[in-house]
Amino acid sequence: MRSDAQANRERVLAAAEEVFAEAGDAGSTEEVARRAGVGIGTVFRHFPTKQLLVEAAVVRHFARLGEQAGELTGARDPGAAFRDFVRTMVLGTPAKLALVTVLGGLTGPARAASLELRTAVAALLVRAQEAGAIRPDASVDEVYVLIRALAQASGDPAVVTRAVDIVLDGLSSARP
Repeated sequence: MRSDAQANRERVLAAAEEVFAEAGDAGSTEEVARRAGVGIGTVFRHFPTKQLLVEAAVVRHFARLGEQAGELTGARDPGAAFRDFVRTMVLGTPAKLALVTVLGGLTGPARAASLELRTAVAALLVRAQEAGAIRPDASVDEVYVLIRALAQASGDPAVVTRAVDIVLDGLSSARP
């Protein structure tokens, strides 16, 4: 793919993530095109249907998080890396939940990307546990439940951030 076409595709996907996270199924491809700074024909050239566009945005979201988790697996402080990543996931999950709702669930490439992300999160968790920073009995399934619960909390962002800190303290192997 030409570099300008690839840049357009990335702008379209970033805009789609924003539009559908904000507006849900009411989000339009026209609004995606406007925010991406491209014509509607460019959107449909890359993604012939709204469904394919949303699916690609979900896959992109998971892939970017998976790459970040993979990079953090080699961090000098695995506990801090794990905690920072959990915060990132909590803050990004409302957008993901909106996208998955518009998509109608995780199937095909979106499901595969979500499983790859889960594997990366599990590796990050194990690394933090091996370093003695996170309690050894915490599973990736439990971490995902906590992330989803925190991400669905609404209200004052400062309160949600404090709740994330409290949950992370509970996951710490050095709990008070």
